[in-house]
Amino acid sequence: MHPARIGNALKVISSYYLSKITKKTIHWGNPISFSIEPTTSCNLRCPQCPSGLRSFSRPTGMLGMSVFEKAINDLHKSSAYVTFYFQGEPYLNTQFLDMVSLASKHKLYSATSTNAHYLDKSNAEKTVKSGLDRLIISIDGTTQDTYGKYRIGGKLEKVLEGTKELMDAKKRLKSKTPHVIWQFIVFSHNEHQLEDVKALAKIYKIDELAIKSAQIYDYETGNEMMPINEEFSRYKIDGNEFKIKNKLLNHCWRLWNSCVITWDGKIVPCCFDKDGTYRLGDLNNMSFEQIWKGPAYHQFRKQIIKGRQYIDICKNCSEGTSVWKN
Repeated sequence: MHPARIGNALKVISSYYLSKITKKTIHWGNPISFSIEPTTSCNLRCPQCPSGLRSFSRPTGMLGMSVFEKAINDLHKSSAYVTFYFQGEPYLNTQFLDMVSLASKHKLYSATSTNAHYLDKSNAEKTVKSGLDRLIISIDGTTQDTYGKYRIGGKLEKVLEGTKELMDAKKRLKSKTPHVIWQFIVFSHNEHQLEDVKALAKIYKIDELAIKSAQIYDYETGNEMMPINEEFSRYKIDGNEFKIKNKLLNHCWRLWNSCVITWDGKIVPCCFDKDGTYRLGDLNNMSFEQIWKGPAYHQFRKQIIKGRQYIDICKNCSEGTSVWKN
């Protein structure tokens, strides 16, 4: 890793732990990683996703190259990792893989998440050639009936075809990247297929299978989508209502080491601010450093230390909950 990135990481880590100890808002350095949103658009209608529900109050659209280049120019010297995902389906943005290639030229580790419906032979080959390091493919069922209950409008056949095209492209181009992960989000309707998806993953020779708990918006009074097996749930029953399992401790690593950039250049604190409620700055009229070290960010970090329970996007945060990998 470049010495400047190592130095930046040490600044971020030390200031984070110093803030935890002193209960004061101390922050040095720039983000170690950042996420940027290729688009808010999606071809599916998943019922727990604002893209799927078409329920955003913020503007929708496609990330342009000018905003992306501004982000890269401001952050590539200090950051080591970029995630091309927030909301939406990245492959709907026709410039997405060009952006990945630019990130690769700056030696940034890159990752994204997709529903794999656009991974035809051409896109699979372009993906490998772009230098993308990590690709998460959502597969939440091993039969069309089960898969389609959450991935509404999607076809399991397309996911499997896209996976095969990608794995074939890696082999054809003799590339170890991207590292391909199947992500299986556990709901009540698919938890019986956990062993099936493990077997299917072996057939398709993917690199990794991640079993993930589901984020449910209206979880307090229970939701029919919650898995019966509590091992795979983010929530637990507490009296007459459900509560998130992990404790809302008054610190947050994400606020020190990373940020999210929306398609139109707005900076929001993390991936749980899906509707961009807490807009901390705008890359269209400010440098990233002005935003990162500005009063809005300082005040938000201060509020985190004071009490995360008072910030609505923190109440359903999964930081500290488990993800199972096989």
